This record gives sequence, structure tokens and C-alpha cells, in this order.
Amino acid sequence: MASILDEYENSQNTRQGVPQHNRLPNTNIGITHSGFVNVRLEEEKPIFNKQRIDFTPPEKINHLTVCNNQLCMSLGRDTLLRIDLAKSDQPNQIEFGRRDDSKVHKLFLDPTGSHLLISMSTSECLYLNRNTQKARNLSRWRGHLVESVGWNKQLGNESNTGPILVGTSQGIIFEAEISSTEGSLFSTNPDQYFRQVHSLEEDGKPAPVCCIEVERGLENKYFIIATTRKRLFQFVGKLAEGSEQQGFSSIFSQNQDLLPSFQEFPVNMGYSEITFYTSKLRTRPKAFAWMMGNGVLYGQLDCVRPDSLLSDVQVWEYTPDIDLSVNKPISIVLTQFHFLLLLHDRVKAICTLNGQVVHEDVFPDKFGSLKRMIKDPAGGLVWIYTERAVFRYHIQRESRDVWQMYMSMNKFDLAKEYCRDRPECMDTVLAKEAEHCFQNKRYLDSAKCYALTQNYFEEIALKFIEAKQEDALMEFLQKKLSNLKSSERTQITLLVTWLAELYLNRLGQMESDCDTDLFQETREKFRSFLNNSKHKDCLFNNRSTIYDLLASHGNVDDMVYFSVVMQDYERVISHYCQHDDYSAALDVLSNHCDEKLFYKFSPVLMQHIPKKVVDAWIQMGKRLDPKKLIPALMNYSQMGSTQQINETIRYMEFCVYELNVTEEAIHNYLLSLYAKYKADSLLWYLEQAGTRTSDIHYDLKYALRLCAEHGYLRACVLVYRIMELYEEAVDLALQVDVDLAKSCADLPDDDEELRKKLWLKIARHVVQEEKDVKKAMNCLSSCDLLKIEDILPFFPDFVTIDHFKEAICGSLEEYNKHIEELKQEMEEATESAKRIREDIQEMRNKYGVVDSQEKCAACDFPLLNRPFYLFLCGHTFHYDCLLQEVTPHLSSYKQNRLDELQKKLAATTQSSKTRHRPTLKEEGDTASLGKGSTGSREQIKSDIDDIIASECVYCGELMIKTIDKPFIDPLKYEDERSSWL
Repeated sequence: MASILDEYENSQNTRQGVPQHNRLPNTNIGITHSGFVNVRLEEEKPIFNKQRIDFTPPEKINHLTVCNNQLCMSLGRDTLLRIDLAKSDQPNQIEFGRRDDSKVHKLFLDPTGSHLLISMSTSECLYLNRNTQKARNLSRWRGHLVESVGWNKQLGNESNTGPILVGTSQGIIFEAEISSTEGSLFSTNPDQYFRQVHSLEEDGKPAPVCCIEVERGLENKYFIIATTRKRLFQFVGKLAEGSEQQGFSSIFSQNQDLLPSFQEFPVNMGYSEITFYTSKLRTRPKAFAWMMGNGVLYGQLDCVRPDSLLSDVQVWEYTPDIDLSVNKPISIVLTQFHFLLLLHDRVKAICTLNGQVVHEDVFPDKFGSLKRMIKDPAGGLVWIYTERAVFRYHIQRESRDVWQMYMSMNKFDLAKEYCRDRPECMDTVLAKEAEHCFQNKRYLDSAKCYALTQNYFEEIALKFIEAKQEDALMEFLQKKLSNLKSSERTQITLLVTWLAELYLNRLGQMESDCDTDLFQETREKFRSFLNNSKHKDCLFNNRSTIYDLLASHGNVDDMVYFSVVMQDYERVISHYCQHDDYSAALDVLSNHCDEKLFYKFSPVLMQHIPKKVVDAWIQMGKRLDPKKLIPALMNYSQMGSTQQINETIRYMEFCVYELNVTEEAIHNYLLSLYAKYKADSLLWYLEQAGTRTSDIHYDLKYALRLCAEHGYLRACVLVYRIMELYEEAVDLALQVDVDLAKSCADLPDDDEELRKKLWLKIARHVVQEEKDVKKAMNCLSSCDLLKIEDILPFFPDFVTIDHFKEAICGSLEEYNKHIEELKQEMEEATESAKRIREDIQEMRNKYGVVDSQEKCAACDFPLLNRPFYLFLCGHTFHYDCLLQEVTPHLSSYKQNRLDELQKKLAATTQSSKTRHRPTLKEEGDTASLGKGSTGSREQIKSDIDDIIASECVYCGELMIKTIDKPFIDPLKYEDERSSWL
């Protein structure tokens, strides 16, 4: 028994000879072609797959129930077998231990699988909890044969059932509650209470309650469904918030004054059974099926309806092979789209959508007659048992053929819902829906569906063309276009071009019909189509074709719009310029800020709207190159109006003063404009540009020629001054103003000869041209370089001395003063020379004492071994040590001079050593020569001393200058560092 549910064998022999109606025949939907090829690579598994459990019961199976993976089975007279399907190798067997002749009448298992009610044939009821091993007698239930139980799905848990409803064979409905916990000291019964709440009748007599179900709707609204042999009762009522624990008696009391709502059928087969379909455990059921004498009543459950829970109710009548007198249906189970009907030797599966029998499974006689069928709402498995065998049905892909049924019923939305993952089926449904809409003249809907199918494009397009449905054709083309992939460029190009042609035809027709509103609406759609980002690349690559189409229809406005969409602004601007709409052209330029287009169209726009164009240029700022705009400016400034010239000057001034442009061409052009049209600004521009050549950005020679051509003398003088041509500046300034010439004459500060020459030019001009003696005298006072004798030659002979008597007297006094100053300077020089001679004499007599142990400050060797120097600061150096210390710090010139003196000194020393002893006659000559050579050698030593011994190397200025130099020469650092390693 350990492998009771895991090891089973497929009963293939039970399927031989049994018809399998699990597929609907293919339906012809009227579409001749499809892009899908329906090839079945392997045989599809049946929806209802039966498996026999490898289990041989030791005794006959009386009853079986399953819920929440908990299976309970009644064997023989006194045995109960419990199996947790998750642990099927650990079955639990319980003996009732009863000695009377009672048998198990029915088993009831709650949704949690925890509470088992055992109805006995002796009108007793036992209770067994999943966690206990002993069945307990429910004393309050004694005397009632339980036929049905309505479990509480909201409040029930593993230890307590919550309020439940119990239906008996006498038609009485009781309310009860069972708890698995131990009772109090005085009450040990698991049943908390057991009270009657209602009773059911048929034909005025009590009728057994075959089934009872409790469901909760919205807003604490409860529905209770109870069935007898011929009737189906509904009780509807509300429970107060928080009063669910008090039970359902109030619901029955709410319906006590009125007859309960019920449906009755005439045929009575002695019992009935109702089943519900729930998608998930403990959720609200969605559909029901009631097996009774006249057939099966099935439909949907609608908790929103105020009067009845049942909706879309239909009755499936029994087939002729079901004879109630011989072959009554035993049990029923409802799935999502089928209900299974259990007969004594077979199972029938009926589709709830069309009422057709889609599956029939006949069981062999060797297992005995079928007793009951149960569905586990937790796992969805269907269990069937006989006295000697247990079977299990797996329901797989129940909805795989539902789409065909919905399609045949023209419920296309539902059909598409159930074939979303099967593209070939979806294509069939869409094609059928499209054909259905076309036949019913719903052309737009038909076009939308056709666009999603794989049917031949040409056939569908011709179909709409023949029906003269241009709107539907456009809808079809648009939907087809939106479904194409970006890689399908040829198809996209075809559809885009065709749609553009259709739009243009429609716009032309509407414009001729003067339908303004519809025309505008269609134009908006067309422009939205042109602006669609999905096929923007296609439109761009084929824009010449679209332009040709727009031109052939004469649709200028949309051509401009399309050009903007394609960012073909050159075409847009050209169009506006051709139609003299220069403001619109400038708006396009300003909005899109394309520098190349500015350079191209500015000449035309400057001719007509100069102010707006210059405003646009200024707004562009540094993004425009002013040099590239000069040709247009020069062209129209030469033959344009005053406004154009003023706007040209305004832009040039903006470039110079705001953008700080330093290009020479810009400044030269602005100079030329000032010279021709705005003379008052010319001199101001030259003055503010400065006098330093490095700060000036215009061509000085060009400016000079320009000013000279237009006769602007002051400007020429200013340019001459900047060019430092002072003589030319003074000559030209004298033609304008003497004061201007004077200001020019004072400019060469570092050249007194030139200044005097310039002032003489001014004096000559004043004397000879203006004949003004006072001004000439003023020249003397203005320039300290001029004397009266310098300007006297300029005066004519007839001029009397009275006119410049004061000037002559002043000049003489100045000469006397200068002579006195020279005398004083000579006396000071004589005194200074005298003091110097005294200092020299004193220095000759000055001496210093050197100790015999004194050492050189540089090499630390005894000082008296070699020639040495003694400084006033007390530092002493050998001659060669001092030379070595000082030489690296000498300038190149002094180093060269020192080398030269050392060579001369060596040469004189060598000549004195190699000279032969002279004769008496030669002695005098030699002595004179030796005296000369000795004097030369002493002079050389003196010069060397001046270079190396002018100051102490440790205390003098040399030490201060070398304070920031490193101790080791950077060029010799690596050698020095490596020597230490």
C-alpha cells in the first residue's frame, strides 16, 4: 500500500473501442489563403487523461472523498483509510470499533481537509479530525440522517469549522459548529451547537436536502443554495459586520415571510447533485451545474444580481442512451468548460459552451459498476471509484479547443483570449472575424482584423477597392504598416507611398467639395502620418517621391509642412522667399539656427527686411562668423537704402563692441562704413582703439589711406601718431591746429633732437605763416629745448628787438645761471679728487697680520705655503682656491677676460725665465725692458685681482646672489648620487 498513489499503470486496454470526441472538426471560415501551415508534428494528448491507481483494497470501497490533497476512504463495514496525497506512502487506517450493523452512508470533508463528518446509516454522525485517531460521536446529531453539508469557507480552519449548514433526509436544514479542541469540564462533545434553521418541501411533503452550498458575495451578502430531488432553492441575505460567527439563521429569517426563490423541474429520479467550478481554493465559484431528473441545469454565478445568483442558465437534456429507469446518472463534476457526467459504466464529458459530448470513456466490467465521482478543488484532479478500484483523471489544456467553439459562436473576443499563445489559431480567428465584419458591412473593423492576419495582402486590398471602401482600405494599410518590422523596408516604402497618395486624393476631393471641417480633420491626420516617428526613415529616404506627389497635387502647404518634418529647411526658406514671405523665411531660420542657411539666404533677406535680419544675427551671437556675412553686407551697403546701411553699421558695431571680434577685415569694414556714412564716429573709433600697435585690430595703412581720401585730417594725424611718424603728423597738424601740432611734437620723449626739430617746425610755421611773435615766444616757453637764438633766423630783418627783448634777457640770465652751476660742479670735483688721493695714500700704508698657523678658508690647508689673499673681513684664501671658488659665478664675459689675463701672465713669466744673461752694453737696455715687462705683469695681476678679489667670496654680494642655488648642480646630480652608492 506504500505506492498507492505514486505507482500506477496506464489502463490502455480500457480505451480500445471507445470513441474519443475530444476535437472539433475543422471549420471552414471562408478565407482561401493563410500564411500559416497547420502541420501537427505529434499526436496531441487528450484533455481528459485517465489513470488507474495501483491499489487493491482489502475490502470493498463504500465511499470516498477528497479535498485539499486529503483522501478519505470507507472500506467494508468498520474501516476508514486516510491518505495525505503529499505523503502517499504513509496511509493512516482507523477502525471504528462498532458492533452494530451500521454502515457508512456518506463522507463529508471540509475545504481545509481537516474535518471529516461520517454519516452512518443508523442516523448517527461521527466526527474525525485530521490530527486525531479516534472518531467521536456527535450526540446532538443523533436521529438525523445527514445527506449534505454546507461548509463555511471564510471562517473554517484546522481546529474549528465555524458555523456550517447540515441538510438531512427529512428536508431539515440545521446550523452547527464543530471544534476539535477539548470541551469544558461539563461538556466534552466536539459539536458546539446543533439547531434547526429551515426546512424544505416538495409537493407539500418534506424532501431530502441533496446538496447545500454557502457562498459569500460583496458587502457581507451571503447566498445559500440548497437542492432537493426536483427543486433548487436560493436564500439571499446580509449579515451585519462582525456577526458572521453568529451563524446563518438570520438569512433564513429574512426570507421567512416570502416563499424562497426556487426552480423546479417535473422529473424526479430520486436524488440530485449540484457542483461548482472554482478557479482557486477558497475563492468565489464562477459557474454551477445541477444534475437532476430532466437533465443538467448549468450556468454562471453572478453575485451582483440582487434577486438571483444564477445567470446564463441552460438545460442540457440527457442523451437517448441515458434511461432514468435503467441507467441513471450517478454523479457530476464541473470544470472550466465541461461537466463530467458519471454513469454506471462510463463517463461523459459535455462542453458547456455548445452542449456537445466531446469525450466518452467506458470502464471495463471487471472493476464493477462506478459508484461516485469527486473533484478535489485544490489540485483540480477528478477521482472515480468502484468497489474494487480507484481512478484519477488529469485535465490538461482544457481550453485548447475552446477558441473554435467561441469562433463558431461569433464570440471573437473570447476566441482570441484562448489562443493568444497559438499564432496559427489566432490568425484563423482574426480572418473569420474580419470576414464576418465585412459581410455585415463593418468595413473599418474588418480592415483592422485583416491587417493582423497572414492572408494575402493583394487579395484583401482588392477586396476593399472593389467594395469602394477607401476608408477601410486606408485603415487596413495603416494597421498593416504599424505591424511591419523595420527590416521590411520594401513593404514599408510601398505602404507609405500608397497612403500618401490616398491622403492627397482625399484632400483634393474635400477641398473641391468645400467641406472645411472634414478637410481640416483629414489634413491633421495626414500631417500626423507624415510626422510619425515609426516610418520617419522611410519618408526621409523617399522624400523626393513624396515631394513629387505633393507637387503633382499642387499641395503647397503640406509640402512646406513635410519639408519642416524632414528638416529640409532650405526648401522651406526658398519657398517663402519665392513667394516674397521674407518674414516667414526668417522665422524658419531663427527657429532652427542653421549657420549655413544664414550665410546662404542673408543677402536676399537683408535686401528686404534688414532690421529683422540684423536682429536675428545679433540673437545668434557668436554662432555666426561675421566674415562670411561681409559679402552680403558690402553688396547691399553700396547700393542699398539708408536703413540697410544703418543696420549694417549696427551689426558691425555689435561684432566689435559686444562680441569683441578681433578680425582685421571686420574692423577695416567698419572703418570704411564710418568714413563713408558716419564721419562723426570715425575719430571716436580711432581714439578708443588705443595707440598701442598690439591693441589695434585694423590696418593702419588702410585707415590712413581711407582718411586721406575723404579729407579727415585730424584722423590722419591720429593715425600718423600711432605709426610714430611724428614729422608727418606735425606737418599735417599744422594745417589743422597749432595746438594739435604741439601735442604731436611732445610725443618722442626719448629723442630730444627730434623733439627740437618738431618744435622748430612749429615755430617756423608760427613766425613765417601766421606772423605771430607772441605765439613764437610761447613756443619757447612750451619747449625747454628751444632757445631764442634757434628761432631768431626765422624772423624777418625788419622785426625790431622790442618784440623779443624780454626773451633775450631771459636767455642771457639763463646762460649766466648755467655758468655758475658749472663753476660749482668744478669745485666739487676738485675737492672729491683730493679726498680720493688721500684715501689711496692711506690704503698704501695699511697692513694686516697673518699668523703662521693661519689656514685657507676654502681648503683648510696652511695659508703661507702658497700665494694668498687677506680680506678686511678676516677671511684668507689661497690664490688658486679663491680662483676656483669665484670662477663658476662669473659672467661669461668676465670668465673670458680672466682666461685671457691668465694666459698673458703665463706668457710674461715664461719670457722672463728663458731670457739670457745680458752683456754690459745690453744691461741698460735689458734693465729698461725688464722694467717695462715688470710693469706689464703687475698690471695683469692687478686686473686679475679686480676680477677675483674685488670682495670676499663668503661675505660679499656674491654669497647673497647664490643663496637660492642648490648645493649640487642639477646637471651633475645623478653623477654625484651614484658616487655615494
